[in-house]
Amino acid sequence: MKKIVYVLGLFFLSACSNDFLEIYPETALSEGTFYKSETEYILLANGCYVPMQTYEKVEHWVMAELISDNGSFQYSTVTGEASKGVIDQFILASNNVAYANFWNFSYNGITRCNKLLAEIDRTGVTWSKESFKKRCAGEAQFLRALYYFNLVRQFGGVPLVLTPIESREAVGIKRSTEEQVYENIISDLKAAVENFNGATDVKENGRANEGAALALLGKVYLTQRKYAEAAAALKTVIESGKYSLLPNYADVFNPSSKDFKETIFAVQYSENSAALSNRFLFWFAPWTSAGAITGRPGISLVGGGWNQPTDDLVNAFEAGDKRKDVSIKFWNGADWDGVVRPIPYCAKYKAPLSSPVDRSSDNMPVLRYSDVLLLYAEALNQQGNTAEAIPYVQQVRNRAGLTQSLAGSSKTALETLIAKERQVEFCFENQRWYDLKRTGKAVEVMTAHGQREKAKKSFLYNTAYEVTPTKLLAPIPEEQVLVNKINQNPGY
Repeated sequence: MKKIVYVLGLFFLSACSNDFLEIYPETALSEGTFYKSETEYILLANGCYVPMQTYEKVEHWVMAELISDNGSFQYSTVTGEASKGVIDQFILASNNVAYANFWNFSYNGITRCNKLLAEIDRTGVTWSKESFKKRCAGEAQFLRALYYFNLVRQFGGVPLVLTPIESREAVGIKRSTEEQVYENIISDLKAAVENFNGATDVKENGRANEGAALALLGKVYLTQRKYAEAAAALKTVIESGKYSLLPNYADVFNPSSKDFKETIFAVQYSENSAALSNRFLFWFAPWTSAGAITGRPGISLVGGGWNQPTDDLVNAFEAGDKRKDVSIKFWNGADWDGVVRPIPYCAKYKAPLSSPVDRSSDNMPVLRYSDVLLLYAEALNQQGNTAEAIPYVQQVRNRAGLTQSLAGSSKTALETLIAKERQVEFCFENQRWYDLKRTGKAVEVMTAHGQREKAKKSFLYNTAYEVTPTKLLAPIPEEQVLVNKINQNPGY
């Protein structure tokens, strides 16, 4: 029997092997003997989440937050710079392992989604409820859309693979255009909404649902500057009444509870195993101080010093903004130059490390209700409906303790304010780089940011922060260019 081999280029499902979910062996999936029960399909749907869980904790924050004016790295002779540091300095190269890993895990997830969608209508399978079958399909459609959305925002047009393929078929697949990729993303999300059919359960933050599909659809439309369509999708989420802001911003990141009405979709983690956990608390701690910050004074390793808040981010918070103390803390310790000073670090991810290993269970938010409110306000404002947009921005600011009225704000002033609100509301949630690109501010903002960074950090390369329009797209991974003959992006 024909075996389905999950590849595009040089990635294999074995690269994602872990015990997040107990799924069947994936390197030899026989079409005639696999997936004969509802349980097996549900396990397959579960498996569609696994690659995202992996790249969110390892690569995505590097490529979506560290690269921006929000995050930096704390250089030391111990940690050096490595693949993460050069991306922070905007020195982008196709042989950087971060790009290869992100690409491979993304297509790994897409392949799993393709397998489920190709198999789910197979005859001979009895479903206890038709809604279970539709939900499985909806989850795969949502996740495939999200995988492709992240790929197209990073690389531009990418190979659009929508069916299971064999290894020999993977070589030579050409890049689709950005427009073609976006068309399929939108098609998948619309189909997902239909399959979920109102069965949104906000208590299952780890699983996709109708609200997540609509919220992502709104963000996709906004990225394409289709403001009316974006507003319609986001308004549906708001008017559903199924989501709301938590009274206190700090509660959104409370590690003792992950069941929030504000969380629309988040990547789930647990400290129960290495595969299920992340190391955000450890990696984002200043490299000289992990023990004190993590509550593990006996830990033998130093902190990572990654995703260090920049001065630009620290200064972006207004006086009295309650979000600042939740997002950023300071550690008084030796910095890269040996001088003892208050060192800022990301404080959002604070679930204690489990003993005896450095495992943490903080989830990574992907879509929050405050995101929907600010996206909706942006969509309205861009259509000239500034007065209608203001209350949605005001909701987010009121919770942060910024209660001064925004009434009478101009379209330009509100546009600037929304951008600033998004920077501080979602710092360290992998949104900043995409926001800068979407709003056309990336080159301007990052050039100015780079000048400030180079003025105070003597260890930066001479070629650091050479930000040009061609670098707004990441380089296609070297292995894909050499082996699969995929055309490289200009400038690399």
